[in-house]
Order: sequence, then structure tokens, then C-alpha cells
Amino acid sequence: MPKMKTNKAVAKRVKVTARGKLLRHRAGAGHLKSRKSPKRLRRLRKTTQVHGGFIKHAMRLLGQ
Repeated sequence: MPKMKTNKAVAKRVKVTARGKLLRHRAGAGHLKSRKSPKRLRRLRKTTQVHGGFIKHAMRLLGQ
């Protein structure tokens, strides 16, 4: 049976930590920044964990 390929779309968007958590960037910081408050833009710069319902699926896509 051949090896399972890593889904590169997910690999570019998600980082697996040493303890196995999945981190992602927050959505909404790409454009139209002038109407967003500085506080909101600071929050959007930080990473957050992948939602619990998607973790198992994302790990499978990453080949882990």
C-alpha cells in the first residue's frame, strides 16, 4: 500500500506543536483594515487553536 500524501493546503495553514495541538491564524486580517479597531487587529495577529471538531480530520490530512 502506498504512503499517504500530506494535504499541502492544510499543511500551509496549520502548525502542529510539540504536544500535538494544532495552531492556526485568525481569519479577517487580510484586507479592509481601516474600519477595524486597533484592538481587533491586535487580536487577529495572534494564533489560536483549531476547533475541536476539525482536529481529527486535520491530523488525518496532515498524515499523522
